[in-house]
Amino acid sequence: MANTKSKSLENNLIERIVASITDKKGNDIAVIDLQQFDHTIADYFVIADATTNIQVKAIAQHIERQVSKALKMRPLGVEGEENAEWILLDYGDVIVHVFQRPVREYYDIEGLWADAPIQKIEQ
Repeated sequence: MANTKSKSLENNLIERIVASITDKKGNDIAVIDLQQFDHTIADYFVIADATTNIQVKAIAQHIERQVSKALKMRPLGVEGEENAEWILLDYGDVIVHVFQRPVREYYDIEGLWADAPIQKIEQ
């Protein structure tokens, strides 16, 4: 289990990510808490969707800029920018998934992690 300082950083990171998604009018934001499971790739997934690949890319870029500016963090990796149907930003213990709606529905990450606590963000 992470110490208090890293938990605070995770919370600040999640808050900044959610705010960035909201800034760019992302839809159906959800935060999945994976901490109760052993051997997961991250402690949290933040998931949102958008209507076009242009909006998906704009949201992902805005997250990167805002997190860098506020928390001096860069993602460990970014995948999916080429076609922008699903962009993944890896911040270590927090992984962000920004989808186009049909791709999100197809992969159904929330359904895969249905046993985990999922916080839906009201907009």
